[in-house]
Amino acid sequence: MKFIPSLDKNFTPMILELRKYQASVAKAQKKQEVIFCLERSHGYNYFYNIETFVDGTGHDEENFAMLERIVKSLFWIVGGYKLYVAGSKFIAEQLQKAYSSGGIREFDYEFMSDVYSQPVTILFVKKEDLPAPNFEAVSFNNDLNGCRIGFDAGGSDRKVSAVMDGEVLYSEETVWYPKITADPEYHYQGILESMKKAASYLPRVDAIGVSSAGIYVDNKIRVASLFLKVNKEDFKRRVETMYIDVAKEFGDVPLVVTNDGDVTALAGAMELNDNQVLGIAMGTSEAAGYVDEAGQLKGWLNELAFVPVDTHKEAMVDEWSLDYGCGVKYFSQDAVIKLAKPAGIELDENLAPAQKLKIVQKLNEEGDPRANEIFENIGIYLGYTLAYYAHFYQIKHVLLLGRVVSGKGGNTLLEVARRVLHSEFPELSHVEIRMPDEKNRRVGQSIAAASLPKI
Repeated sequence: MKFIPSLDKNFTPMILELRKYQASVAKAQKKQEVIFCLERSHGYNYFYNIETFVDGTGHDEENFAMLERIVKSLFWIVGGYKLYVAGSKFIAEQLQKAYSSGGIREFDYEFMSDVYSQPVTILFVKKEDLPAPNFEAVSFNNDLNGCRIGFDAGGSDRKVSAVMDGEVLYSEETVWYPKITADPEYHYQGILESMKKAASYLPRVDAIGVSSAGIYVDNKIRVASLFLKVNKEDFKRRVETMYIDVAKEFGDVPLVVTNDGDVTALAGAMELNDNQVLGIAMGTSEAAGYVDEAGQLKGWLNELAFVPVDTHKEAMVDEWSLDYGCGVKYFSQDAVIKLAKPAGIELDENLAPAQKLKIVQKLNEEGDPRANEIFENIGIYLGYTLAYYAHFYQIKHVLLLGRVVSGKGGNTLLEVARRVLHSEFPELSHVEIRMPDEKNRRVGQSIAAASLPKI
């Protein structure tokens, strides 16, 4: 490992441990192929193959230690509720124990069961009994033909655009407070008000596209921080189909609701006029989205905040999932706060995380080398982690967004990440890491959201 974070010397990149494991397996006289097939709604699935040591040859725990991390990555990158395992009964049985009530991956088990309204199940099958590949592709229209409304629901403001045949006739941002409001009528009326205003600039409404933080399946809201204060009963009754209900106010027009990370990547693809774009937003958490080689979305979760990036057992634990080494502690304001203490910067514990981040950023703008060191360390994290993400995504462009990459610190982080990725992984030297312009950071998502539905 050529680049070691000076403030986190125990950092053990997932990609390096995976390569080390694969090199060790390659030298073994006996090996086996393990195939994972992760299935989600409508039978869409994702396959992952890896060679491992043969079961019962003294490497069972080593196999499980690596494959458990990979399966965790698959669940949060792709999403799903049914995992088929072929090639290793031991791995299948251990994963069944892990993904259960009381298992080490209980959080993931319950979360995915809620998202897909199906209990997570793990099945050991013969290779010939695996389902046929069934890949989802969500296309969008670059030309933005027809009369469209694009809506982007953020935690502090909501943005809407009226687009007719590719021309933006109207865009507006409205401040709102969805995360601290318990009454779902507040959310409903706010969304409806913005869309009605956009509709007033159009001769008709042909389609509605929505970009919103959270997880969406069939345009239904499964998990979303915008409705944090809404109780479970009201969520089920009023929130789950909220975007569908709002769209009905405009007639039976096509509707597509997509995670804001995916729409960020779409906006980036439109700005760059290219595909294979991975967008990563570093703010309160780590959000992401991806546009593939065909210029389409894959219907994946892209919840990189929960994907393991550091295999060191003493790595910081995420207080929500209770797992260690996950992306949220490396690519959000949590990462800056985590590294402040070893950098010698004392932060008032009573301050909100966003305030702590601002203090470090201010010190950095003033030329404090301790603050700059923090962003250099996050750049090292990112360089190695992008190589792991490239294990699952075909990447040409990485777009970095969010408050963590604003200002001088973002430039430092960007520079270091490029250096690490391109020097340590020459096969990924074609990957461009960049930040979008200010205009596209603000209203670009609502315009890109308008392109989601097919007319």
